[in-house]
Amino acid sequence: MIRFECDYAEGAHPAIMDMLIKTNLEQTPGYGEDHYSDEARTLIRDLCKDDTLAVHFLVGGTQTNFTVISAALRPYEGVLCAETGHINVHETGAVEATGHKVLPLKSCDGKIDSAQIETAVKAQMDDEANEHLVKPGMVYISQPTECGTMYTCEELKAISEVCQRYDIYLFVDGARLGYALASPQNNITLKDMAELTDIFYIGGTKVGLLFGEAVVIRNEELKKNFRYMIKQKGGMLAKGRLLGVQFGELMKDGLYIKISEEAVRLAMQIKKAFLDKGIKFLYDSPTNQQFPILSTEQIGILKREFAFSDIKDMGNGLRAVRFCTSWATREGDVDKLLNEIAAL
Repeated sequence: MIRFECDYAEGAHPAIMDMLIKTNLEQTPGYGEDHYSDEARTLIRDLCKDDTLAVHFLVGGTQTNFTVISAALRPYEGVLCAETGHINVHETGAVEATGHKVLPLKSCDGKIDSAQIETAVKAQMDDEANEHLVKPGMVYISQPTECGTMYTCEELKAISEVCQRYDIYLFVDGARLGYALASPQNNITLKDMAELTDIFYIGGTKVGLLFGEAVVIRNEELKKNFRYMIKQKGGMLAKGRLLGVQFGELMKDGLYIKISEEAVRLAMQIKKAFLDKGIKFLYDSPTNQQFPILSTEQIGILKREFAFSDIKDMGNGLRAVRFCTSWATREGDVDKLLNEIAAL
């Protein structure tokens, strides 16, 4: 079976595995206070062109999301996000378990805009019973989104301006950030991310690492005591140098972008193959996730050899599915898929 259902089916990039083996028997301090983690932090600050940023390494995406959100918000505050946002649909109520309500906004493509955010914030502020309502204290977006779509730099700036105007935090989930940065349609840099957000993270679990995410904090208030929250929420790794070693290799010599570009290139081949057959898509994604709408018969044929995700019932015997490439997807496997698509 050739697997296209996610971008974390494989282990880690060979260069990262080699470095883990090479450093395996070294003794270092724990909990990310080692020199490998310090070196990785410096690399990330350099790429963001800001040496004042705080950088922390956490074990996974869900831990990162609920740790950041619970660290930032007061008990009466919630977090605005797209209704398709990962924290709303795919984290088992992890944010709500910290005592903070997720406040979903309508979205047809996985994105929300500055006008929606302003409307939601003002609706709570202007309500005569506002103290009886959950107060929006943060905006959560993903780059790219759960739908594979991307925010432009202009859209991110507009959202950032609204967040600053109403004194709420902007948090960007970058679990798949590499695939957005590598997309030909992207116009956002890591420098932009650092300047326009209060806090964001660079995903490693889905982009070449065995596990791990790098949280980047610009906002001075959020920097305070953040390690306490990481520890309390279960996101701190005792053998923290394993995260430092991995991120050090990933961010060195452009590896993060190189491996992401390959995943996007192969995803575009898959997209073109479906389009050439006249097959429509649920979302127009320029990243590593593709969402063709297939008949039950077409799904049955492709499932003989390929694993992919069922996404949505479209009616009339059609379903939207997801094919997902990764940093490790093999061109030969994609070629086999392209041949099967052509024969549908």
